[in-house]
Amino acid sequence: MPRSFGPAAESFTRGKAETHAQWKAKHKDLAANAKGRLFGKLAKEIMIAARSGADPASNARLRLVVEQARKVSMPKDTLERAIKKGAGLTGESVHFDHVVYEGFAPHRVPVMVECLTDNVNRTAPEMRVLFRKGQLGASGSVAWDFDHLGMIEAEPQQAGADPELAAIEAGAQDFERGEEGVTVFLTDPVDLDLVSRALPAQGFSVLSAKLGYKAKNPIDPGSLSAEALEEVETFLAAIDANDDVQNVFVGLAG
Repeated sequence: MPRSFGPAAESFTRGKAETHAQWKAKHKDLAANAKGRLFGKLAKEIMIAARSGADPASNARLRLVVEQARKVSMPKDTLERAIKKGAGLTGESVHFDHVVYEGFAPHRVPVMVECLTDNVNRTAPEMRVLFRKGQLGASGSVAWDFDHLGMIEAEPQQAGADPELAAIEAGAQDFERGEEGVTVFLTDPVDLDLVSRALPAQGFSVLSAKLGYKAKNPIDPGSLSAEALEEVETFLAAIDANDDVQNVFVGLAG
């Protein structure tokens, strides 16, 4: 006969089910918030790019960020509204300052933080607070240890696509193998659009393309203790969660 465990067991099972449901709801909210932040950052990029024209066909910068927005399933109305707003077709005034903050995360890990802000007087003190667990540096204090590059994430369209050959043929400076089959092609900043256009003919589908910073002398994460690495990750997560932050570039290998 099946064994009965009575009301206590039923209560325990119900409690576990409720806890699991709460966990799922919490992580669903976190995922939604993360996607919302991503859409917000892309909308800013779109608005800035659209200043040079609302047609992606004749605006290389806009075309790249629109393709990126579509890859992450940004709603069509959100995308179109950002283009119109940036191009001045809605009658609204749009102005963002591009500001880069340099410094160190805990344990002297170098960091470059790119912001797009409509109020530098708000962003600057927020960055000072966020950097209290690290060290905020002056302009140039960390930038010398980073290369400014075009960074293109792409994945092979077919088995056997050779990233080294693709990099040579498309005009990239170098490439790095990333996770889950993704290759990062590195370019001179002025060649970002040219290489992005050339990669599909070499068997690679472009997932994203942007300008960014790559550390010249990255720190090996293995040289840090688990506790130290957790402190760095917590610091970086807090920086990235700020609404004015677009990109965070870190001097960690891998």
